[in-house]
Amino acid sequence: MDFNNISPLSSLGNTPIIIAGPCSAESESQTLETAHRLKKIGVNIFRAGLWKPRTMPDAFEGVGAKGIEWLRRVKAETGMLAATEVATRQHVEICLESGIDVLWIGARTTTNPFAVQEIADALRGQSEAIVLVKNPVNPDIDLWMGALQRIINAGVTKIGAIHRGFGTGGNHIYRNMPEWHIAIELHRRVPNLTILCDPSHMGGSRNLIPTLSQQALDMGFDGLFVESHCDPDNALSDSDQQITPEALQQTIKSLILRRKNQPNEVLNTLRRQIDDCDNNLLEILNKRMSISREIGSFKKEHDMQVVHTNRFDEILRLRIKQAQEMGINPEFMKAMMTAIHQESVRQQIEIINNSDKS
Repeated sequence: MDFNNISPLSSLGNTPIIIAGPCSAESESQTLETAHRLKKIGVNIFRAGLWKPRTMPDAFEGVGAKGIEWLRRVKAETGMLAATEVATRQHVEICLESGIDVLWIGARTTTNPFAVQEIADALRGQSEAIVLVKNPVNPDIDLWMGALQRIINAGVTKIGAIHRGFGTGGNHIYRNMPEWHIAIELHRRVPNLTILCDPSHMGGSRNLIPTLSQQALDMGFDGLFVESHCDPDNALSDSDQQITPEALQQTIKSLILRRKNQPNEVLNTLRRQIDDCDNNLLEILNKRMSISREIGSFKKEHDMQVVHTNRFDEILRLRIKQAQEMGINPEFMKAMMTAIHQESVRQQIEIINNSDKS
């Protein structure tokens, strides 16, 4: 994948970039009031959904194309850039003809390569278009990167990503689990890609926006993509996760901006110690796998089955208990031991299969 031609989205403002506005443009008065209040607190990019892909057909699905004129009024009266979500070729064409500055592709659309390709085809030749791509609903980094690549292949270079978390079953504190490591991996693969955090969809609650925003900036995100409404309690969609412009101002003021590069010998020394620990871990893992291969040979010789679940359950309980006593997260230990066990089983099966072939 060629991401070398991506342009940093410096035109969207200084770090942190702040894009804010209501989940949905509900009326002309609501749209304009929210925009003017956001402009007053220093926000320069106004976002509002016009076409809303809702789960239930009787939910508010946006005002559609008539909201374009409201966004044009926002631009004319405040000087703010205007952003809205697109999901079809028609949406893109209407926005481009109307001078909408920023288009974003939602999580549901990102999941569908056919829909993303349709959008990409509509953007072909629009080299100055600014496009933001939200992560897909499911935690699949390749699906996210594939959507970005389709837009880039159309000739769009002003492109960024929005991390809004990933859907999961069950009851959790977050509406969409952050899964920060996926966004970090995206940044590792594409270092020059602008990445924003959507704390509104991630948390699903206005109370979580400040914490999630700070966490995102601490991890090097370039800015925030926040839902802000002039009367959030009476919003027609996602009322719980929207905040007033004034509450957003307090959140922005509370953010601590960390310096990205701090030459510091103490930090360098600690990092060298981390490197030493990693090298020791690899040596120990290599020794463990060597023993697993010996066990595989023994099981082959004595016609024993490879997996003994009782043995693994016993190891898992013991290691989790030990980890908790050391202050290590038990879920982390469970995931790590499960991965080690799976690799051990794979190597034992490989030993047995190779012995059978010989």
